[in-house]
Amino acid sequence: MLKAVQADRNEPTNGENDRPLLAGRFNLPDDPEKFRLTLVEHLEELRTRIVRSLLIICAGWVAGWFLEPMVFGWLSNLVITNIQQVVHNPDKIKIIWDSFTEMFMMKIRLSFMIGLIPGLPLAIMQMWGFVKPGLKPKERQPIERVAPFSIFLFAMGVGFAIAILGPCTRWFASYLEDFPNTVIYQRPDVLVTFAMKMMIAFGLGFQLPLVVWALGAIGLLSAETLVKYWRHAAVGIFFLAAAFTPSNDAFSMLMMAVPMVVLFMISVWAVKITQSKRAKIVDE
Repeated sequence: MLKAVQADRNEPTNGENDRPLLAGRFNLPDDPEKFRLTLVEHLEELRTRIVRSLLIICAGWVAGWFLEPMVFGWLSNLVITNIQQVVHNPDKIKIIWDSFTEMFMMKIRLSFMIGLIPGLPLAIMQMWGFVKPGLKPKERQPIERVAPFSIFLFAMGVGFAIAILGPCTRWFASYLEDFPNTVIYQRPDVLVTFAMKMMIAFGLGFQLPLVVWALGAIGLLSAETLVKYWRHAAVGIFFLAAAFTPSNDAFSMLMMAVPMVVLFMISVWAVKITQSKRAKIVDE
């Protein structure tokens, strides 16, 4: 054994910085450190990813500038039409601007939000391309599996917000009858911001099952714990729904909290299946 070690030490090399020829004869793997990027190379790649993400968002912003009239018309008609179903007198509803500069600023903000919808997922993919090489296959698999479901749940939450936006608007507008001799002076930016906040809040709220499943998949939560404390989780969901909904009314809170509780139960079932499969693999 000692002779073999000494022979390895005395093995000739084929270059100043090359490995001993013995390693080449037996096809030994190269030193992994030679394939690591330096700190400067990491920073350069990160800068490239960030620049690409900003360019993607700016491109979406430009596209949103041209789509803004159509989107604003759709959102305003969705809200105003529902208000008119409750307030039958059109003279009691006025769309106003406080300043002559607000139209331009409103177009800037709304076009940015429109461009952010398709641009943000693409920007996240750029960041994922930077992080992915540093993760092991077992660490990458859960994230790659969750990503498509995340997009689906976000779209489902936005669709649910659009579905309840009409009833929610009618519920608010119905209180005008309690205040006679008054009219609604509605600012367009408040109208659009309210609708967009509702969609974003519901889209983010519907990510709860993936968060619960991810925590269960990495072992931070067990199915038994989730089942044991489901009542506490339900109360927490109602508090989160009250915080997420921009209107802070009971109707919107219930419309968000009830689906989230159902999705939470589904996620508990998914965690239970995942952990049972993992236990079978360990036993085998």
